[in-house]
Amino acid sequence: MSKLLKLVLAAAALVAAGTIPAFAQATRTWVSGVGDDANPCSRTAPCKTFAGAISKTATNGEISVLDPGGFGAVTITKSISIISEGSEGSILACGTNGIIINALSTSVINLHGLFLEGCGNGLNGIRILSAAAVHIRNCLIRGFQAGTGTGIDIQPSSAAKVFVSDCAISKNTNGIVLNPSGAGAATAVLKRVVIDGNTSIGVRTVKVNATMFLDDTVITGNQVGISSLQSSSMISFGNNAVMNNVANGSPTSTIPKL
Repeated sequence: MSKLLKLVLAAAALVAAGTIPAFAQATRTWVSGVGDDANPCSRTAPCKTFAGAISKTATNGEISVLDPGGFGAVTITKSISIISEGSEGSILACGTNGIIINALSTSVINLHGLFLEGCGNGLNGIRILSAAAVHIRNCLIRGFQAGTGTGIDIQPSSAAKVFVSDCAISKNTNGIVLNPSGAGAATAVLKRVVIDGNTSIGVRTVKVNATMFLDDTVITGNQVGISSLQSSSMISFGNNAVMNNVANGSPTSTIPKL
């Protein structure tokens, strides 16, 4: 038996035994509504779910949506981007969380173009437990109404920054809640966000180390529009519309936008 053949057979045996992965992690992977999680998540052989793709995507890599589909709930534990451009990238999260982010305190996560549906009984659309920064752009999050179900629930255990832009947060129990579980500074910036029809709170900050900035944002049709507790900060740039809530509430301060 030739030396080359022996090497090939040995590598095949390691793969079969699970000693080494069948597919190396790629910098960019793909999901498709007709994909299969047994695939390597390449463009020509995409995966079926975000959970299937994330294990085959390298840290700082990107998962791209190839065509419309429902790609399932996912837990993110590393720096990564999930991008849907031009195709519907949805997560149906009935009775559960849509996306949980529990990454290193140095991790940066990007979510773009996603539709998260909670079916009226989902827990949280996006729940942030640990990360350095999370960027959420052009997303629709609705129907998370189980108990205190929240569109974006921000409870970081260490310092974190969350940026939400061009999103709609609708028909949840709460829209966006910033309630850090750790002592680090937690900041959320909302720019061009519509928060409407949530049955309890539109936006809320809790604890002294929580600060939320509101920029060109509409908060309407909620039970309470704006709420700040425990000496937290809700800062408006003065260009927001807070109206037609049962109780509108008010920011803790207003500053001119530079």
